[in-house]
Amino acid sequence: MLEGCTPWPAGTAERYRREGLWDGTDLGSLPRVWAGRYGDATALVAGEERVSYAEFADRVDRRAAGFVRQGVLPGDRLVLQLPNVPEFVEVAFALFRAGAKPVFSLTSHRANEIRHLCALSGASGYIVPGVFRGFDHTALALETAAGLPALRRIFAQGETGSPAVVPLEAVDAEPVELPPNDPSDVAFFLLSGGTTALPKLIPRTHDDYAYQTRTVAALAGLTTEDVYLAALPVEFNFTWGCPGVVGTLSAGGTVVLAPDPTADDCFRLIERERVTLTSVVPTVARLWLDEREWSDADLSSLKVLQIGGARLEPELAARVGPELGCRLQQVFGMAEGLLTMSRPDDTPDSVLHTQGWPVSPADELKIVDERGAEVPPGVTGELLTRGPYTLRGYYRAPEHNARAFTEDGFYRTGDLASLTEDGRLVVQGRLKDVVIRGGDKIAAGEVEAHLLTVPGIAAAAVVPVPDEFLGERIYAFLVARADREETGAGAERPALPELKAALHARGLADYKLPDRAEFVPDLPLTPLGKIDKKVLAAAAADPALPRGWKPAEPSAEQPTATPSEQPTGSPGTAPSGAAPADAPPAPDAAPAPGAPAPSTPSASSVLSGSLHSAQSSPSPSLSAPSTPLPSLSVSVSSSPKR
Repeated sequence: MLEGCTPWPAGTAERYRREGLWDGTDLGSLPRVWAGRYGDATALVAGEERVSYAEFADRVDRRAAGFVRQGVLPGDRLVLQLPNVPEFVEVAFALFRAGAKPVFSLTSHRANEIRHLCALSGASGYIVPGVFRGFDHTALALETAAGLPALRRIFAQGETGSPAVVPLEAVDAEPVELPPNDPSDVAFFLLSGGTTALPKLIPRTHDDYAYQTRTVAALAGLTTEDVYLAALPVEFNFTWGCPGVVGTLSAGGTVVLAPDPTADDCFRLIERERVTLTSVVPTVARLWLDEREWSDADLSSLKVLQIGGARLEPELAARVGPELGCRLQQVFGMAEGLLTMSRPDDTPDSVLHTQGWPVSPADELKIVDERGAEVPPGVTGELLTRGPYTLRGYYRAPEHNARAFTEDGFYRTGDLASLTEDGRLVVQGRLKDVVIRGGDKIAAGEVEAHLLTVPGIAAAAVVPVPDEFLGERIYAFLVARADREETGAGAERPALPELKAALHARGLADYKLPDRAEFVPDLPLTPLGKIDKKVLAAAAADPALPRGWKPAEPSAEQPTATPSEQPTGSPGTAPSGAAPADAPPAPDAAPAPGAPAPSTPSASSVLSGSLHSAQSSPSPSLSAPSTPLPSLSVSVSSSPKR
């Protein structure tokens, strides 16, 4: 395995092979295998372009030979930063075929993040989309290479404007015989989605990723008749392989690449291409559902909507079937590995309120308290996991690995969860997404779920605000349904006493009731499409900070924040003012005339392109684990490992 990575223990790896979980698949060989099976069937669709399996395999073979001619060697790392275009898929598989290891990057990454990724990975190459959405990635690449001697090759789509940059179209040569890859070695790198530092690199091997995509595609029942819409960025683990692009191609289906996750774009593609499956994060799902009332698009082909990447509130989950006419599949997972999913034969209640079972019988899950002791079903604690597609260590991160993994190889996810008696996972939130009020630890997600049941509230986010006497108080940011729907419909914004009364009537304990509440036009989002709690916590602590959350055009001088380094506030619009404690929320305020827009995207702006030009993760990764706290100050626990 590549130096700097942590392999599975030899005995464990041998067991996975003996049981047929790891079957020796080389990801680079798959396009030619698929071409032999599916031939002239359509593999990829992007706009008016349609690529057959045979043509896709030919392109991969020629690009792989082209990269070798350009001096790319087995083991080389190349940062891959392309949007949802066929070239991303072709280049990724061509690099696999050549034995090189792409590092999947977000198109929103700028100088700070790219320097970090190139330096950490030891990248010898960087592949960019030229000028994309007004930003000159080629100029960034040249600037980065000037400070990193190891970064010797730059490839760009379109006109390069520099003899030092190779046009991606020129990476083309007659196919040559290339040696097979070691299936146990790293195939590519995904990015962590933590919120405390620049992204860490997640090594995914040929063996583990082939097993993941093969298993999830089988669970999804994918066939040659299925059409998958890549609505989220293709570099997300969710979009790339859950089952995503790779799983769909393995089954002989068709992958449709959407330029943006907007309802307008995606509804049109679902109708035109007869899409059967797609995957989104909760923020996108909510906006799709709100838009569906006004759209006449024919979505009758859509059979399954996967939702993952963040906690899905039951009230939102319950709308999917009636309003979109398809089955909801809850998905919990992470770029680091573990995936859990609801199943087609699950009861409606379990689909709405749990994140399903692990996708592999070899997945091991346990929930532990602050002392590391396992706890019984129904008790909340930290989720730990290990298995045949969950990493054993981040790349070149020995100190972090010592904290993030137990001595026996369990990954500390940092997620608060419990297990039902029959082994279903119930995710409550993140270890750090809590308010410690007078010594009581309150999960923000629990309070948010109750707030969303109050008439007139379309979105809610709870963060802590410092308090001299209690340590922290509970601060709720709320979006009125009337503002979100722009129809004037819905209840008036309830004052804080009304909110408390409504939550108390639902049985929420008094100490969990919001101390302050503020209505805002929208909630800020990270590039992963998740609510940006860092921005909100800063706004709660400082009423003078802006509440507009409008995105600014990224520039080389002022890089767009990544999921792991969101800003805590941005100058720009006039503040709306925070609601004082135990008082009705302050009215919304309009931006000050001529004020520059802050750089944090809002829920509405994400769908106009900022989410696509971010990552999720892949995570997305699906879930975005960060370093867990060393201990919990509440009594928590979980159920036996599976």
